[in-house]
Amino acid sequence: MMIFRSRAPLRLGLAGGGSDVSPFCDQYGGQVLNATINRYAYCTIVPNDEGRIVFRQFGDQIEDEVLEAAPHLETTGRHLLAKASYNRIIADLNKGESLGFELTTWSDAPPGSGLGSSSTVIVAILKAFCEWLKVPMSEYDIAALAFRVERVDLGQHGGHQDQYTAAFGGINFMEFFADDRVLVNPLRVSQWIVREFEMSMLLYYTSISRFSSEIIDEQIKSVEKNDVASIEATKRVKEEALTMKAALLQGRIREIADILDRGWYAKKNMAKSITNSSIDSLLEKAIAAGAYSGKVSGAGGGGFIMLMVDPLERPAVMASLAEQPGQFVDFQFELNGATSWRVSRGSDGSI
Repeated sequence: MMIFRSRAPLRLGLAGGGSDVSPFCDQYGGQVLNATINRYAYCTIVPNDEGRIVFRQFGDQIEDEVLEAAPHLETTGRHLLAKASYNRIIADLNKGESLGFELTTWSDAPPGSGLGSSSTVIVAILKAFCEWLKVPMSEYDIAALAFRVERVDLGQHGGHQDQYTAAFGGINFMEFFADDRVLVNPLRVSQWIVREFEMSMLLYYTSISRFSSEIIDEQIKSVEKNDVASIEATKRVKEEALTMKAALLQGRIREIADILDRGWYAKKNMAKSITNSSIDSLLEKAIAAGAYSGKVSGAGGGGFIMLMVDPLERPAVMASLAEQPGQFVDFQFELNGATSWRVSRGSDGSI
C-alpha cells in the first residue's frame, strides 16, 4: 500500500503585513517581506477502498471524524480545512469522483500563532493530494488553490501572503494587486547574511492565542470607511517592506532592526486590537534588557514576537523574559517550500 505525505513551512512576517489584505491591496497595492522557518505543517494520506473518509488532527482534543465518501462534504463542525480542501480537489482535479482515505494533519505551531498555520496546513493537504493523484501543480497553482479554499470556499478573512509563502518557501518579497494577482520575488540573500540574521533574531511565543480574522476584519472596515489614519499607517507598513528588502540584501542588520521598529509602530495604528498591554509589557522588558526592537508576527494580538538583538546580548534578553508565561523557540530559516513524497507500507504496517 502506498501512503502519501507532505510538509509545508511556516513563516515569519518581517515587514508589510496587512498591506496584502483586500480591499487595501486592491486599491493601493500591497508589498510584504517574509521568510519561512524550520517549523512545519504536515499531512499524511492513507487511501482505502472501504468507501469512507477519516479526518484526524494531532496535537489537540478534536476527535477523529468518520464520514461516508462523497463528492462533496458539508463544511460544518470539525476539520473544516481538510473538508474544504477535499471538496476543491474533487471538483477541480478528480472529475467529481469521491475518494476514500484517512487524512492526518499536525502542525509545529498552534492556531493563532501568527506564523500562518491555517494557510500552511491547507497547502500541505493540497500538496499531499496532488502527490496521490499525480497532478503536477506549480507553486503559484498550489497557492492560488489554497487561497480559494480558505478565503472563498470557507469565507475566512485574511491576507494573500500565507498561502504563497508556504508554497514557495525561502525569503520572498511579494507584491499584491487587484483581482487576487500575486507576484512572488524570491530573494537571493548571501548565506552569511542569512546566518547573521538568524543570530540577531529571537523568536518568543507569548502563549497568547488570538483570532486573526477579528483583527483583519477591523482593518477591512477601516479601509471601507476610508479611515485616513489607518490607510496611511498601512501605506507606511507597505513601504517598510521595500526598505527592509534593500537592507537585508546588503546585510545591514542593525538597520533592519530599526525598520522593524518603525513598521511595528505603524502597524499598531492599522487596528486597535493589534497590540495589548501584555504584548507591550513583553516588548518593553526585552528592549530594556538590550533588544534593539521587536514586533508581533502576523496580524497581531498575540502569537509569536520577533526580537532583534545584538547576538552577544541574546542571553540577557532571554533572561529578561524568563519569569513570563511564554517561551523562546529555536529556529532557522527554511529556504525550501512545500514538498511531498510517497512511501510503501507493508502488510504488517511497516514502511
